[in-house]
Amino acid sequence: MLRPGTVILTGRPHGVGFTRNPPVFLEPGDTVTVEIDRIGRLTNPVAEGPAQATGRFFGRIPSCMVEDRSFQSPPPVQEHPMATAARPSKATEAFASGADVVVESLVRHGVDVIFAYPGGASMPLHQSLTRYKDQIRTILPRHEQGGAFAAQGYSRTTGKPGVCMGTSGPGALNLVTAIADAKLDSIPLVVLTGQVGTSVIGTDAFQETPMVEVCRGITKHHYLVTDANDIARVMKEAFHIATTGRPGPVLVDLPKNIQLAQIVPDYDCEMNLPGYKPESRRPAPAEQIAQVAAAIKRAKKPVLYVGGGVIASDASDELRTLVAKTGIPVTMTLMGLGAYPGDDPLSLDMLGMHGSVYANYAVDEADLLLAIGVRFDDRVTGKVEAFAQHGFIVHIDIDPSEINKNKVIHVPIVADVKAALGQLNRIVERPTADLAPWHARIAEWKKEDPFSFDTSYPGILAQEAIAELSRLTAERDTVVAVGVGQHQMWAAQFFKFRRPRTWLSSSGLGTMGFGLPAAMGAKVACPDALVFDIDGDGSILMNIQEFATCKTENIPVKVLLLNNQHLGMVVQWEDRFFKGNRAHTYLGPIDHPEAYGQGDGISPDSRYPDFVAIAKGFGWQAETIAAKKDLVPALERLIAAEGPAILDVQVPYQSHVLPMIPSGMTVRDLIKK
Repeated sequence: MLRPGTVILTGRPHGVGFTRNPPVFLEPGDTVTVEIDRIGRLTNPVAEGPAQATGRFFGRIPSCMVEDRSFQSPPPVQEHPMATAARPSKATEAFASGADVVVESLVRHGVDVIFAYPGGASMPLHQSLTRYKDQIRTILPRHEQGGAFAAQGYSRTTGKPGVCMGTSGPGALNLVTAIADAKLDSIPLVVLTGQVGTSVIGTDAFQETPMVEVCRGITKHHYLVTDANDIARVMKEAFHIATTGRPGPVLVDLPKNIQLAQIVPDYDCEMNLPGYKPESRRPAPAEQIAQVAAAIKRAKKPVLYVGGGVIASDASDELRTLVAKTGIPVTMTLMGLGAYPGDDPLSLDMLGMHGSVYANYAVDEADLLLAIGVRFDDRVTGKVEAFAQHGFIVHIDIDPSEINKNKVIHVPIVADVKAALGQLNRIVERPTADLAPWHARIAEWKKEDPFSFDTSYPGILAQEAIAELSRLTAERDTVVAVGVGQHQMWAAQFFKFRRPRTWLSSSGLGTMGFGLPAAMGAKVACPDALVFDIDGDGSILMNIQEFATCKTENIPVKVLLLNNQHLGMVVQWEDRFFKGNRAHTYLGPIDHPEAYGQGDGISPDSRYPDFVAIAKGFGWQAETIAAKKDLVPALERLIAAEGPAILDVQVPYQSHVLPMIPSGMTVRDLIKK
């Protein structure tokens, strides 16, 4: 800020601007005489040349633009007082930097943690975060993708929007996979990115990437802020959009000069979203709810098919009430695990490609399918025209674009799941027909084809390790994150989830490397819970640098590593559909016979890499086991560990995830062995 008085400014290549609508910039050679008042505002500007500038100066005045050197910028002002002082009212004429307005907006929206990696274009935001350190915890991940997945872990366990930040260019691009992941799984994120200054946007400036264009198809909404006076409104809209209707990620791209601009913020401004009318909390039409209740009354073989929408809308209690009133069995998608207790007799566990035999049989034979908060994903339906072809289908979802998208529905209801189930529970009655024969048939399927593994195997199977961990933590407050692959499916099958928001899985995008940083974010959100990452050796390597974050930030996550030295799920498909030909799926040295599918043992003689040495190098507790007798004691040590800890369990690569319905096939093509 300049001292009070009169100065003459001249345009330079980087420009100077005055607030107008639209703003006016001085071009090279233009000059303007202005007076500066005691709080840094420019008054009575008199332009000489083409520029006709009026209004208040925005942006920092470079000293090279001051023709009269008697007026130089004073020393930097003290730290912004809003870090500790009471919030200013709408009418307060207190100047703040754009960066401070961003961070203040985070505080006002209840944000208490941000995962942020700094760089040149985001430095003002990080400087502002240091002034708000008593209100927002800033966690430094070791990779932007890790930070974004940690923000997802925080969001998935709390229901609150996760917040992450990266700098321009490569930093922002490292967030892209996690943004797409959040979009497919409907996770509310607010993603902040630094951007090059507005005057050089489009010039291929250093570390410039067009983030709005990159992310246009993978965000719920996106902003490039070009006027600092819009920041408070944009931040308000970003949180509103991310958390209403069907949740999702919102990108806010912030040029550096916008972060540095001095403005008088209006935090109580109105949002400007004329085309956004989310269906959040909209009641379902009474006549449609009556249709659903009547269908339940008539049903003889009903099934509830529930997904992530039940968890996103916090409708687990309403779901359990519906089941108690009607006796309808429940199957869950990968995203829906925990919406209904997995150990309840009416639970059919997961359905779909690697779901239970009994869930897939029940859906195939159902005369009524109540699809709640789901999207009829291809990994659930297989050949979609053959899916639930004998049943009357009701679909309740908050997103109208999902209705009739993949499967034609008999009763489509666009509504918030929690509200719709609440309405249904007020009028629903138990089916007229006795459901005992239907329950008995399902119980017979469960007895004939349960999730199982070879208990006679002399070593440790991945399924056994997961089942033991589930047993040992059954009475504890436990959250489980997973990577992507065979271990993910086995965790879904053998770990019993009893509550929502305790299962974190990259389900739609299937992103390897998700598990460790997601567990990190979950542990930050739930410091008193046991938080595990059940991971594979291929998946964990993709974000293994977050070992450092867990140690340095005191985030004591626990990793159960199921180490088979291969990309197990791809190997399974090679075995099933490509005659066992190994095509770059062995993770050890290429001169090992396993690299070509010629190994003659259960596992390679030596394991690569040495995860115990790696983990200890990061300061983690670490051990490896291979013998069955060591499993339970080692798991107990893992559970009891005070800091971050990993248990590397050597498992065979020949195991397959079963049952399996091949892609695009039907329940009649289900593979059991």
